[in-house]
Amino acid sequence: MSAPTLQQPSFLLANLKADSTTKPLLQRCQDLVRIIDEYPAKELHLIFPWLVENVFGSLDGVIAGWNLRLVNSRSSEYGVLMDFLNPGGPMMKLVYKLQAEEYKYEIPVNYLPGPVKACIQEGVLPDCPLFHNKLQFPLSGVLALNIALNPFEFFMFHFAFCLIAPRNFPPGQHGGSTDSAYFVLVDMYLKYFLPSEGNVPPSPFSDSRGSVTAASPRSSGTSFAGYGVHSPSLLKHHIFHQPSVNADPAAQEIWRSETLLQMFVEIWLHHYSLEMYQKLQSPQVKLALLQYRLSMSSMPCQPHAPPGSGTLHTYQEPFSPSEEHVLVVRLLVKHLHAFANSLKPEQLSSSSSSPSAHSHTHTSPLEEFKRVVVQRFVQQKLYLFLQHCFGHWPLDASFRAVLETWLSYIQPWRYTGEKSNPQPDQNRTVPDKWEPFVDENLLLYTKLFQGFLNRAVRTDLVNAKNALMVFRVAKVFAQPNLAEIIQKGEQLFLEPEHVLHHRQPRGYLTPSQGGSYLSSRQRAATDTVFKVKSHVYSLEGQDCQYKQMFGSELRGAILNFIQIIAQARQTAKRISDQANEVAANTSFLSWFGLSSADVNNTFTGAEPEDSGECLRRTHEFLDRALENLSLIFKLNQGQLTQLMSTLSSSQDDGLSKQLPDCVHGENGLTLTDLGRRQIINGLRRFDIQYQGDPELQPIRSYENALLVRFLYRVSSLVNDSLGGHMTSLCSRSDFLGRLGRRYLTDPGSSVRLKQSPMSRRTLERSRRPRLSLRPLASYRTLLLLLLFYGLGVLLSLGPVSSMALLMAGGFLYGVLMTLFGDKLKTQ
Repeated sequence: MSAPTLQQPSFLLANLKADSTTKPLLQRCQDLVRIIDEYPAKELHLIFPWLVENVFGSLDGVIAGWNLRLVNSRSSEYGVLMDFLNPGGPMMKLVYKLQAEEYKYEIPVNYLPGPVKACIQEGVLPDCPLFHNKLQFPLSGVLALNIALNPFEFFMFHFAFCLIAPRNFPPGQHGGSTDSAYFVLVDMYLKYFLPSEGNVPPSPFSDSRGSVTAASPRSSGTSFAGYGVHSPSLLKHHIFHQPSVNADPAAQEIWRSETLLQMFVEIWLHHYSLEMYQKLQSPQVKLALLQYRLSMSSMPCQPHAPPGSGTLHTYQEPFSPSEEHVLVVRLLVKHLHAFANSLKPEQLSSSSSSPSAHSHTHTSPLEEFKRVVVQRFVQQKLYLFLQHCFGHWPLDASFRAVLETWLSYIQPWRYTGEKSNPQPDQNRTVPDKWEPFVDENLLLYTKLFQGFLNRAVRTDLVNAKNALMVFRVAKVFAQPNLAEIIQKGEQLFLEPEHVLHHRQPRGYLTPSQGGSYLSSRQRAATDTVFKVKSHVYSLEGQDCQYKQMFGSELRGAILNFIQIIAQARQTAKRISDQANEVAANTSFLSWFGLSSADVNNTFTGAEPEDSGECLRRTHEFLDRALENLSLIFKLNQGQLTQLMSTLSSSQDDGLSKQLPDCVHGENGLTLTDLGRRQIINGLRRFDIQYQGDPELQPIRSYENALLVRFLYRVSSLVNDSLGGHMTSLCSRSDFLGRLGRRYLTDPGSSVRLKQSPMSRRTLERSRRPRLSLRPLASYRTLLLLLLFYGLGVLLSLGPVSSMALLMAGGFLYGVLMTLFGDKLKTQ
């Protein structure tokens, strides 16, 4: 069927918009498949931006799109979405069809990552070459800047941005599932465009007219300052001349792979605070920015504010990654390791022996891309991403996603694709060939380990999920040979390098300085010491104060952490013993309240899941974590025994019952940091008792809820009507006053108030005499009454006689206790 020629493109777009609200997804996709096949690129060009926004949602989050993050494999729409959006599906066919032409699509600079946006608005060329040569200057003014992307870049930008765009999900639904359509599509795109085996399938359409962003030599100091104020000629002048893909067939082969990776890394990882943004600026960028500001201040008149006026002082990007975001980043990390480790051994050996002899005629572009993909494209931004998460993530079990992402990155040997594994995990030695990787990623081992340690000491380790995270980290770092490799890397960094200050700053091979490997790369530094120093200085700055992982300061922190682990073990054991005692005392009579029913005496330091099997798992995790930490930091058994003995002597039963560490203030006791840690780990607690109206306490499991509410209403009516008489009766000092106080007041209330750290006004509070009928709602009382009436039936007593006899006995008991109670107490 030939493509219709009578229908105008505007009508096509209008019809698609109308169908998007009336037709089901399956029919819409079928219509789109037909349109993509039949219509020429000239007409498809007009519907492409709307279609991308309709699928992935708008950048501002107003339009939800197809909700790829909510649709999972159990949904009826899942198969339709995957067929339409997979790398070989109709949507990608449309992208290739438009890519074959010189079409461009604009995206506002405001939606770029914060550091990139701030850099552009300051008039400085961004580090990432993905955004070079793409600025568009609208007629409305320089403040509304846009970047022009080709169809593939435009598609991948929206696909990546879909993960972090604000979305108003329906109530009860939220993203984050690893079987969602979005998560599966990310995995499919990574495997398709970054294949471990074979090459990327070619485009079905010719790219003869397409212009691809092939990277050129990076010059971070190059500035396009004043581009919107007094240099309109820059509208036609490119900072870098980027050749067409036809200039280099190698670029044509992998440009899509490089573009996809750069887009994922920039959108998902390129976020950090103002302080970090300023620290990461190279000296050349800072000098160019200073020259720009000086040139602007020397102008006689400034009709418009410069585009970057005050950006560095106002830039502050709120960045709170979700758990779903972190899970997708982990997927990216795992795939990149597998992609890089699929490099052919002969290529790896040839590059390590003589990298300068490398030639593109002997090594395929994809193999060369594998060689540099992790260090050049991912390392810096992932380090900053993880560092931010370590410092800002809540202290709960959801941190596990961040933790596993970090552990996946620092263990590339797990993703080599080797099927045979003769050694079990705990005995697997890290091969020496990974020593260069550890050296060039030293901070991701040492600095992030210290960041985790700072979190762990503030975490409730009695919780099995938190204990598991400590065990996971200790197990990874305890792998044979890994601690020694890290320690060697630290020694290399601390070794003085006399020629270091003679090197140019450009010699540091920062990951952000690489665009395409096809550019003229700087000469690789063969000096291992220089490589380690380059890594640290590129991520932390020249003035960084490096804290050794195996230094004396951190060793002291480890010993303190081991004490906290041991304390958590003891707490878990105490909770488990208490739970076993309660279970042993549980009987039929306890259901009626004959056992201890005071909830104030129960232990409140543990979470609901920390009981039974969970506590046993906590003990196991912490035990193995202690063993692994002793292996990592070479702690002998004598040191551990001494720590444990000191801890056990200081944490006996009497000490554990003391109040947490507090200081006295105007409003009573205030917890110190030590006291908070003691409460978090369940070592000490306040003797918390109910201080409110006893009649309004929560209904207990041994009470009848209906009777409690009914008797409260009855007693309230009596107290309201006879409250004055009760008060006057109890205020008397004779026998009747003493008898009234026994029945109408709570003799233990004042004692309980004095035992609790309350304010003076609360301690001086008195309770008015009143009648309380709540004990009659207890199942125990009801059982006793039932037994008493049953005994009355056996003795031929009616209900009225039994009630009179019961009341007479109760009154007689009160009279005797009033007369002789004080004498019994003194004896």
